[in-house]
Amino acid sequence: MEAAIILVFVFGYLAITMEHSLKIDKLIPALVMMAICWALIALGLDGFTQWFDSANHSLMGDFGGLPLHDVLDESGHVVTSGKMSLMEDTLLHHLGKTCEILVFLLGAMTIVEIIDYFDGFSTIKDFIKTKKKSKILWIFAILAFVLSAIIDNLTATIVLISILQKIVKDRSVRIWYAGLIIIAANAGGAWSPIGDVTTTMLWIGKKVTTGHLVGYLLLPSFLCMAVPTFIASFLPAFKGELDVEETVEKKKSKFSSKMLYLGLGAIVFVPIFKMITHLPPYVGMMLSLAVVAIFAELYSSAKFSMTDHDSEESDNAAHHSPVHQSLSKIELPSILFFLGILMAVAALESLGILFNFAGSLQESMPMLGTEIHPGGHEGVSDLVVLLLGVGSAVIDNVPLVAASLGMFHEPIDNELWHFIAYSAGTGGSMLIIGSAAGVVAMGMEKIDFFWYLKKIAWLALLGFLVGAIAFMFTRTLF
Repeated sequence: MEAAIILVFVFGYLAITMEHSLKIDKLIPALVMMAICWALIALGLDGFTQWFDSANHSLMGDFGGLPLHDVLDESGHVVTSGKMSLMEDTLLHHLGKTCEILVFLLGAMTIVEIIDYFDGFSTIKDFIKTKKKSKILWIFAILAFVLSAIIDNLTATIVLISILQKIVKDRSVRIWYAGLIIIAANAGGAWSPIGDVTTTMLWIGKKVTTGHLVGYLLLPSFLCMAVPTFIASFLPAFKGELDVEETVEKKKSKFSSKMLYLGLGAIVFVPIFKMITHLPPYVGMMLSLAVVAIFAELYSSAKFSMTDHDSEESDNAAHHSPVHQSLSKIELPSILFFLGILMAVAALESLGILFNFAGSLQESMPMLGTEIHPGGHEGVSDLVVLLLGVGSAVIDNVPLVAASLGMFHEPIDNELWHFIAYSAGTGGSMLIIGSAAGVVAMGMEKIDFFWYLKKIAWLALLGFLVGAIAFMFTRTLF
């Protein structure tokens, strides 16, 4: 049954990559793949001998001996939890974790759309005076690198591509910029504890501290962004100047600057809220969205009715409400695609397939790049960690890092955890669906998988390798 599940995942993955050839939206194979993988798990559950406990990041040793259904005592209380209950709990756990990301994403995208409703991005557009393509590339790359460390790579990508759409009208040129933004955003997220999901996992899991993370990864991450950007600036796509259409622009809203600063400030507030309350980021994002929405309604000249009366006045008011209009522009297919692919990967994780994959890498290459650390114990192969980065581009970095948390037992701030943070955070840039930033950009700009593979992947690989070499130098300083 495991082989069937892996085959379903592989074929589903291929269907996603061949979206344009098959003429089928990537959302469909992602949802089919997710549903069939979990259905096969449910049907073959009694025959599985292992199960990955995602909450504790470890394999359950006694899973094979458990009954299929709960064993109850005379009073109806559960004596022994069955495999079916564990599967339901695991499914709910993964759905909860996935929905945390999706709700966070919905909040961030809505704030961005509200800013756009008030033409707030024209403020940033006005700051960019140059028309030279290479200079604009560097501006966006540095913005992505810095912003992703503050507000996370996912949100930074949404914000910057939204701005990019206002500045670069030609989509064939814009997708080149989007590709470099993905690389820069993932690089910027790697050196910040709140910049990437996997780095946050390591931070919350008490594997890395902020000071050491910045010390170890700032230079490698910067080079991971700077090298591809430098090379790309000499490519034909970034030669010359942008063609600016001479159009009569609509009258700018007097609240555009206020809404831009309020919206970006609200997004920056999310990690601060998380640090103070220790609540998941989506809670802070919902609070930020509510605050931005309040000001949006106050600044809007339209009257907004909170009731659902079927009156023409209410319908018109709702239609002109900035919040309603912003929500109607959200890319829901991208959200559902994200749900499908994350839950499909969760199916592989739950069966311990990803955990065993990471373990087999270490066992098959024990002598390649092995280091002897102070204290005399053997360290984990550098090549294994680099392959973990490549694997995060193919599968997903979250379950691979989750597997590493259970497999490796080095102490806090050991160089291994920082190398994993770098590899998993930046390795996903090598494929468009290898990172959350890439998936969002793919949805926003309809970027073709194979176009990205041909044009951007080699730049991401170069940046990844240069950054890895730089890390091997910086780790000697600590």
